[in-house]
Amino acid sequence: MNIRIPRGTQDILPGRSEEWKYVERIWHDICRRYNYAEIRTPIFEQTELFQRGVGDTTDIVQKEMYTFEDRSGRSLTLRPEGTASVVRSYVENKRFGLPDQPDKLYYTGPMFRYERPQSGRMRQFVQFGVEAIGSDDPAVDAEVISLAMEFYREAGLKGLKLVLNSLGDHESRNAHREALISHFSPRIGEFCSDCQSRLETNPLRILDCKEDKDHPLMKNAPSILDYLNDYSTRYFETVKELLDKMDIPYVVDPNLVRGLDYYNHTAFEIMIEGEGFGAISTLMGGGRYNGLVEELGGPESPGIGFALSVERLLMALDAQNVEVPMQQGLDCYLVTQGGEPDKEAAALLMELRRAGITADKDYMNKKMKGQFKAADRKQALFTAVLGEEEWNAGIINLKNMQSGGQEEVAIKELPARLSEQLKEEK
Repeated sequence: MNIRIPRGTQDILPGRSEEWKYVERIWHDICRRYNYAEIRTPIFEQTELFQRGVGDTTDIVQKEMYTFEDRSGRSLTLRPEGTASVVRSYVENKRFGLPDQPDKLYYTGPMFRYERPQSGRMRQFVQFGVEAIGSDDPAVDAEVISLAMEFYREAGLKGLKLVLNSLGDHESRNAHREALISHFSPRIGEFCSDCQSRLETNPLRILDCKEDKDHPLMKNAPSILDYLNDYSTRYFETVKELLDKMDIPYVVDPNLVRGLDYYNHTAFEIMIEGEGFGAISTLMGGGRYNGLVEELGGPESPGIGFALSVERLLMALDAQNVEVPMQQGLDCYLVTQGGEPDKEAAALLMELRRAGITADKDYMNKKMKGQFKAADRKQALFTAVLGEEEWNAGIINLKNMQSGGQEEVAIKELPARLSEQLKEEK
């Protein structure tokens, strides 16, 4: 039976996995500098969490979730996004009672959505995300956006475009909702079935429709910016002012609509401009979600966050030919000649590794010539040759594979001597 990997998933093989570790190191480091603490939530949650937290009218809940019943008949869902789980944990663990607010959290992990697989869009994908919960200060919005922009910059990307919009508060969204219903109602029959069902439940989502994006009514649809009340307007202006002070350029797009029901006020996306990235130009998105904590049973605790796709980031790095620093080869490869030297090599490898040295040996009974070839393939900086003659004399032949220089070292002194040599080389 030929068992293959499930559609929409991928194996991250050696060579590529180093690129993942590279961006993960940058991610953890920048979150540390911004004073965000890591949170890890379950891969599956109660289905109701996403129905209430993400929204019944979203494509995620209606079409894309991996939902199943466990043996007790409980409905569980593989998490399709990270925010709802983080907010659930915030409420369940009463983190709203901590003296320092907002509670600044970040996460890394796989998400699952049943979508048509395509470049940059997988059924199992990995997201980096942050959530800042407990403050409605516009400065938190600006900080979260700046963290995302700085992460992409440090990863090596260029041509980034920050797009902003305000979805307003509850009052502003209601006014805009009524205007959208009045605008689309007379000709809603010309739209797709999804848009027709959204007209009454969530007309804002019509603006996000890919199938009807070229319909004439889309071009002159009411703008949310025309329906912002004074508070929402001041809030949005403050966010923009803070970004200006941070020297972070942006573009305001009144048609920017996030695909999740919980967003209000600031919404944003980061895109990449330039050739070579294909049709998918959006790298990430996020926004403010005042009201989500209350929806999940907690006290009033406004929040803001974002999530980004690691797969799309790596695609962008490839498209821009960004050279990712790769881990060097081995520090040392032990070359042995069977018998007692082979047994000694096992113990010697342990000592080298305990000394922090990356080391390996042959396990395929290759002759010494084949072992030297293996050392070259593994880009070993040094080889340590231990044959019968060296074994009997209690020494090992240490060779610098770049300079060709050699020296004899007492076997017990190899870890210390090799550490000295490596310091000189590196």
